[in-house]
Amino acid sequence: MIFATLEHILTHLSFSIVSIVIAIHLMILSVHEIIGLRHSSEKGMLATFFSLTGLLVIRWISSRHFPLSNLYESLIFLSWSFSIIHMVSKLWNHKNDLSTITASSAIFTQGFATSDLSSKMHQSAILVPALQSQWLMMHVSMMLLSYAALLCGSLLSVAFLVITFRKNIDIFFRSKNVLILIKSFFFGKIQYSNEKRSVVKSTSFLSFPNYYKYQLIQRLDYWSYRVISLGFSFLTIGILSGAVWANEAWGSYWNWDPKETWAFITWTIFAIYLHTRTNQSLHGTNSALVASIGFLIIWICYFGINLLGIGLHSYGSFT
Repeated sequence: MIFATLEHILTHLSFSIVSIVIAIHLMILSVHEIIGLRHSSEKGMLATFFSLTGLLVIRWISSRHFPLSNLYESLIFLSWSFSIIHMVSKLWNHKNDLSTITASSAIFTQGFATSDLSSKMHQSAILVPALQSQWLMMHVSMMLLSYAALLCGSLLSVAFLVITFRKNIDIFFRSKNVLILIKSFFFGKIQYSNEKRSVVKSTSFLSFPNYYKYQLIQRLDYWSYRVISLGFSFLTIGILSGAVWANEAWGSYWNWDPKETWAFITWTIFAIYLHTRTNQSLHGTNSALVASIGFLIIWICYFGINLLGIGLHSYGSFT
């Protein structure tokens, strides 16, 4: 009873804190800089991390097994993984370009975990025989850490594409304005002087590159590659440990179960992404497109298969 009460308190406390963090980030984005709020958001993510850590530890003690036996527990662990990535990225990058993405991802997973859709899984249950193995902690934790890292890296690539696309549109219209300005200079009349003046105003900053946007694009590309590389390493370890566990539980290293098949597809997509990074001509937009596809594939692998509840990995499904 005490453990259940503590779980309930920590679950809603972590969700409330990360909600406040999201609100702070939205205020920072709208006003650009508000003194003290950025520091408060970092403290909020730290408090979220400790709340989720306490929740997982309490559930581990009460259930007497590592809390990764169903979808609810995996969502809590995934949210905890996002908070870990947030803090690690903060240590490496003082600007913390991942902060908005990690906080948003944490509130999404935390919100779904506490929703009525997964309410039947809130109570811990005895593990089925196939899950009563030491490989549970190794395999599932590596897979969820890889999902968290790959999702963050993919979202950075999506942001890279959005900013690059908007930048290309701006360049197109400004170039068009320059052509209008040249044409009016040679062929225009005196009555078009006001139009030319307005065009000059809209194109005057072409001589001053937008260094902030350029630097932001470079940082998004840089961190996307690093985070996806980390997630790919976790995914590889998770798949290999899962193969060893499958051999112990089912007598075969690979069974082409739906979960295994989509895990292999996910691994292949991000292997292609890392390959594109080795080719200078495929850097930037091309590699970001591959990572964006990977974002959808991850959700199919993690969540779509659980919705269907089919195959040998149906332990974490809604059914």
